[in-house]
Amino acid sequence: MSATVPNPGPSPIRRPLAAAALLAALISLVFGLLLAGAGAASAHAALTGSDPSDGAVVDTAPKQVTLSFSEAIALGDDSIRVLDPSGKRADTQAEPRDLTEGGTVRYGVSLHSGLPDGTYTVAWQAISADSHPISGAFTFSVGAPSETTVALPSQEAGGGPVGVVYDIARYTAYGGFVLLVGGSAFVLVCWRGGATALPMQRLVVRGWLALTAATLVMLLLRNPYTGSGKFADAFDLAGLQSVLDTKPGAALVSRLLLLGAAALFIAVLFGTYAGREDEREKKDLTFGLAVGGGVVATGIAATWAMSEHASTGIQTGIAMPVDVLHLLAVAAWLGGLASLLVALYRTPDIGSAAVRRFSAVAFGSVVVLTATGIYQSWRQVGSWSALTGTRYGQLLILKVALIAVLLAVAWFSRRWTGRLTDSAVAPEEAPGEEAESGSASEDASADVDPERAAQLARQRAALTATKKKRIRDADPERSGLRRSVLAEAAVAVVLLAVTTMLTSTEPGRTEEEAANGTPSASAPAAGGPVNLKMPFDTGGQNGKGTVRIDIEPGRTGSNDLHVWIDGSDGKPMDVPELKLALTLESKDIGPLPVVPDRLAEGHWSASAVQIPMAGDWRIDVTVRTSDIDQVTIDKNAKIG
Repeated sequence: MSATVPNPGPSPIRRPLAAAALLAALISLVFGLLLAGAGAASAHAALTGSDPSDGAVVDTAPKQVTLSFSEAIALGDDSIRVLDPSGKRADTQAEPRDLTEGGTVRYGVSLHSGLPDGTYTVAWQAISADSHPISGAFTFSVGAPSETTVALPSQEAGGGPVGVVYDIARYTAYGGFVLLVGGSAFVLVCWRGGATALPMQRLVVRGWLALTAATLVMLLLRNPYTGSGKFADAFDLAGLQSVLDTKPGAALVSRLLLLGAAALFIAVLFGTYAGREDEREKKDLTFGLAVGGGVVATGIAATWAMSEHASTGIQTGIAMPVDVLHLLAVAAWLGGLASLLVALYRTPDIGSAAVRRFSAVAFGSVVVLTATGIYQSWRQVGSWSALTGTRYGQLLILKVALIAVLLAVAWFSRRWTGRLTDSAVAPEEAPGEEAESGSASEDASADVDPERAAQLARQRAALTATKKKRIRDADPERSGLRRSVLAEAAVAVVLLAVTTMLTSTEPGRTEEEAANGTPSASAPAAGGPVNLKMPFDTGGQNGKGTVRIDIEPGRTGSNDLHVWIDGSDGKPMDVPELKLALTLESKDIGPLPVVPDRLAEGHWSASAVQIPMAGDWRIDVTVRTSDIDQVTIDKNAKIG
């Protein structure tokens, strides 16, 4: 259920108002995402440049290799390795030096003197400020390109079987959090009688178990996940100690401690609270549980906010509380939805008042999700092109679409709620039947031993429950509500999975920035080397790939141009024909043709390329992969 206000009946006036409120919330969310302006914050760090640059050919061996990143990263002693053509270490193997200046994050490693000519490989691995591992590799050549025996690992950081298990644990943790917090809130706020219902108790306890187990797995796998990728290193005490010294490790340990407090909360909720008969005492205990449970739930949500996307980038002081509110709203909505589904299918006693109370809670959750979702999207997307052209943006669009579907299904649930009555919840026996039953009980008590009396009592209870279930299942309003809530829950599961994927996906602004080879917002402006990356598809067999272009020094006058073509498998790809043209449309200059020479497999170069004046140049690239399959792609770059 979602996006509605408490309403005892199907008022013809209030229904359109509720629908209008739903529509307004959805429209504001969609347009808030689409119109997000530039200047959003990054989360995953990205390599934005290097010296020497990828594919560069330098006359003499450099004294050091430097790498620039879009934001702060964590590096270990062996995070940057430079390998000569034979695969031997060309760097001094010292700890990378922090060369960060102003807003430009840069690290460097020193090289041995007297390095011979040839192609050198730079492999790097780091941990982004949002806790996700990142890695990459590139080459540069001294004197002239050469063959190299270096075989880089095809597995990216955080991948492989360890990455799969770690990701499963992450999904399980989010699901457990939703069931634990949402289920507890549903019992306290919407249906206090649910504290004595065994299905509700099982739901919340299973949520706690799932979250606890997943947190332990993530803590143990954190070291191999960000490092070797081997399960055996999960029990390396030195590695575990190093994890505890990091922000993600501290967050996971904090979550485990808070889950201990959550276990005490569950024991009181389904023990002392469920057994209270006095209404006044129960009311006081409800207030205490709500305050204590709210503090614990907020603390658990904060363990995500303090170690992932919200903890880095701009406005972290605002982003982290907003992220906590977002997670709590998700739990209240989706966890409450799961609780309602269990109550409707597994318990005969939930009444219409509890369903309507949850409807109000869901409405408040949607309002919070709308506001916090707009802010989070503004931080992570940053542009129209990033919204539609990056994986993060596409997942975000999918998430908005799923929310729209969920709200549409919730509207049908709202209609069933308006028709819902309590006549089928606790069917009364006819007076004669009740008297007859009471008389039979008295006779049984007089003539049957206690053990037989207890057995008869259990049989009568089972019979009563069966009657209630039969009458409940025959109620068309309740059956219709169950079906619509089941549909909501199915969409909610997919929505939760997409949301979890977003937390481990490189944000759109950072991905676009890295693909364009542009520095971060705080880095120096243009006027240096130009790095472009453009995907292509000629439509034929093996016609997909990526073109990478470097223009150095990226200023007016003579420039060196390098082009690399990678196939869909990421390996160098040769093509029969490659042509480029440069056009400055604002001054009606061009197209200026460039025909590069092939240097090696998948690598072309052109020297003394003349750029007559500074401006926003369009670079057209024509790639032919067969006699008939050809495509021309273009991208703008600021030169000069």
